[in-house]
Amino acid sequence: MTTDRLVVVTGATGRQGGATARRLLAAGRPVRVLVRDPTAPAAKALENAGAELARGDFDDPPSLPAALEGAAALFAVPPVAFGPDGADVERELARGRALTDAAAAVGVEHVVFTGVASTPGRPGGSEGKKRIEEYLRERIRSVTVLRPVRFMSNYLGSTSIGLDGIFGGVHRHIFPPDEPVQIIAVEDIAEFAALAFEQPDRFAGRSLELAGDAPTPAEAVAAISEVTGAAVRYEQITRAEAAALNPEIAQVRDSWAAGSRWHADIEALRIIHPGLRTLADWLAESGAALLRKRLHETA
Repeated sequence: MTTDRLVVVTGATGRQGGATARRLLAAGRPVRVLVRDPTAPAAKALENAGAELARGDFDDPPSLPAALEGAAALFAVPPVAFGPDGADVERELARGRALTDAAAAVGVEHVVFTGVASTPGRPGGSEGKKRIEEYLRERIRSVTVLRPVRFMSNYLGSTSIGLDGIFGGVHRHIFPPDEPVQIIAVEDIAEFAALAFEQPDRFAGRSLELAGDAPTPAEAVAAISEVTGAAVRYEQITRAEAAALNPEIAQVRDSWAAGSRWHADIEALRIIHPGLRTLADWLAESGAALLRKRLHETA
């Protein structure tokens, strides 16, 4: 696939899609981004960076074929759906199928689908993502699947719900403080997507579990404290606290406690992408400045 052929990027106003759109634009690739609201600031910023905007909505399937028309490739991030009882797998699957059907209808040749990192017993990371992967492989000739672990940029969250981000100088999560936890920079997800688009024959049919580093939560907050000058500590939430937040969070905590782990081969990934970022790299590149600003705002 030549680098002058159009790529449509979904989720472009979010983290993975936004990083991928910017990476492709920086390489001179024609990019069209699927957005629900072309007037939104994030959409206008991408337009100003050189992206073509196309209105489309996963929950409005007839809007999708026209948005994909003429594209050779697609970066697919069908959004997770939630109901009163947690994840709505059937609605998430419907969104993934709608996007897949639209891509097949207009002749998209290659899809890079980004899902969720696998753990033993959960090969697709989640039921919704697994079923979308299966449907994509049935309908699209060339598919590459990326399964990223937890994002480094999650440290930038600052809500007070009691999980992830940093609030009041505390980072809270389900993980034990002294066991390694794999993480990845969203910019590296974009790098792997760009490689797949540049070399579709090499990456067709492949599934890549993606991570760039594996610090313990205690090591991670120590690094953040050092580069920001703000005291940050880590707390593992209890099972009762996890259940109070959401039964699915409690289930993940239980699985982790039972030994279920992400298993990306970081050294092998570094051969494919030598610039794969560690946490220290991400902090030096952008994370430290963003964290300093966020921690100052929430102090």
